[in-house]
Amino acid sequence: MQSPKTILNTSKIFTRKISIYLFFIVCLYFLSCGNNDDYNFDIVIYGASPAGITAAIQAAKLKKSVVLIEPTNHVGGIIVEGLGATDIDNHSEFQNSVAIGGLALEFYKRVANHYGRLHELEQAIKYKHKRPELWCFEPHVAEKILNDWLGEYPIKIILNAPIKESKRAVEKKETTILSIRTDKGKFKGKYFIDASVEGDLLAASEISFMVGRESNTVYDETKNGIREHTTHGQFSVKVDPYLIPGNAGSGTIQGILNEPLGIPGSGDHRLQAYCFRVCLTNDPDNRFPLPKPENYDRSNYELALRYLKAGGKLLTPYPGLPNRKSDVNGGGAVSHNLNGMNYRYPEGSRKERKMILDFHKDFTQGFFYFLANDPEVAILDPNLQKTWQKWGLPKDEFKDNNGWPRMFYVRDARRMLSDYIITEHHAAKDKNVEVEDPVAIAFWPPDVHNVRTIVRDKAAYNEGFVFGGDWWKPFGISYRALIPKMNECVNLLTPTCPSSSHIAYGTIRIEWTFMTLGQSAALAASLAIDNSIPIQKVQYQDLKKLLIENKQVFDSVSTP
Repeated sequence: MQSPKTILNTSKIFTRKISIYLFFIVCLYFLSCGNNDDYNFDIVIYGASPAGITAAIQAAKLKKSVVLIEPTNHVGGIIVEGLGATDIDNHSEFQNSVAIGGLALEFYKRVANHYGRLHELEQAIKYKHKRPELWCFEPHVAEKILNDWLGEYPIKIILNAPIKESKRAVEKKETTILSIRTDKGKFKGKYFIDASVEGDLLAASEISFMVGRESNTVYDETKNGIREHTTHGQFSVKVDPYLIPGNAGSGTIQGILNEPLGIPGSGDHRLQAYCFRVCLTNDPDNRFPLPKPENYDRSNYELALRYLKAGGKLLTPYPGLPNRKSDVNGGGAVSHNLNGMNYRYPEGSRKERKMILDFHKDFTQGFFYFLANDPEVAILDPNLQKTWQKWGLPKDEFKDNNGWPRMFYVRDARRMLSDYIITEHHAAKDKNVEVEDPVAIAFWPPDVHNVRTIVRDKAAYNEGFVFGGDWWKPFGISYRALIPKMNECVNLLTPTCPSSSHIAYGTIRIEWTFMTLGQSAALAASLAIDNSIPIQKVQYQDLKKLLIENKQVFDSVSTP
């Protein structure tokens, strides 16, 4: 038997060896972390939206190391989630394809090539023919094209990596971001691009932002704030809003807020409605029946039912996408645009956002099922129901989600608040706002969907929609709208949440515009890296040279 002294000495030797072993393990760990280029990049892009993808590709083309971080399991944002009708050359009063160049145009050419129609698209561009169908695509086609395109470059892609929900999500030294923390780790970078539609990175970086509608008085606008007269997307017939018709004391039916209009032109927290851009097909060999959600509640669609009873018309799908598919967007007086149900989304927690997303999903699935199957709908508008019964979920779309889009259309969330702010005046024909540093063209009329449905004059009333008119013109989007105040951050840009008012953002929030801005943001970040300067110190003449070299359209196009 060993003596206690021998046992003690043996134990000390063993402990010393373990300590030395652990010391070397720790050293090797930190050495490996220090040399791990996977987590240290020239440019860190948060959000694999179309803007994030063009930013990543452009950065890689300029030989910059780049990581593209996506909170979800798929790259591509809303264009792989159902938005295949692109709002290009689909308006009778103007042709906006002339504003598309650079990587955005390359994407659409790849789409046309996939469908064997590249020559048609090139001819339409050359001769300025309006062929809106050539710019449309199926969601799974867009996703494949984007994944293949990204695969041509040394871009590190990180999926399922939302930014951490903590005050330590972003590490800053004074006004310089050093790193961000996500569910998939910590990512260091020289420059950062927030290409999320929610603006989560800019908010976590303590950069000023705005949510909701400003008062008209803030920027001397006329179309911001609460709208006294909403005509677009309005009820064409009178609809009783009360649970018990004619009885104001009984409360309001689902979808109608029992609140006053408020002071016209005043600002508020309200957002334009979100919706799923649902891809449906009328191909009987490629469709599942429209699903009935487990929690289906027919009373949720009382507003639609009363609208039909009063003589109103509801939306129907149409095959605007290739292969007999439809991009079913919310619009009109009553649809799957859920007015007033998204206010908490932009600044909500992950849990809150999921609740809002799930509510929209359940409501929309129930709404479509209601239109296709409800016996009373068959009596009130038999053609409506017969049309809906021909449509279903495509078997070849969203295979990981039972044919349903995984994400809805976030039309408006955070908007950066910087030294330069795009307002209604930039888009107004009768104003002459000179933009000295354009990096893209906004070529879409101010487009803001309704924000709520209320009671007005004892009837249902939609409030907030602004679209089109003869007062607007295309305009250059200033580089300064993509960069924060210098005293807040010197190494971040955002192409998706530019510094703009509520109404002005409605002219910018088109996906091909975001793609152009994403490419321009990457060009600017690359210049800043090459010159070791704050993003605010990038010289526009240098940036303009790169814009031209990369075939961007950014200065002037014909007016509508």
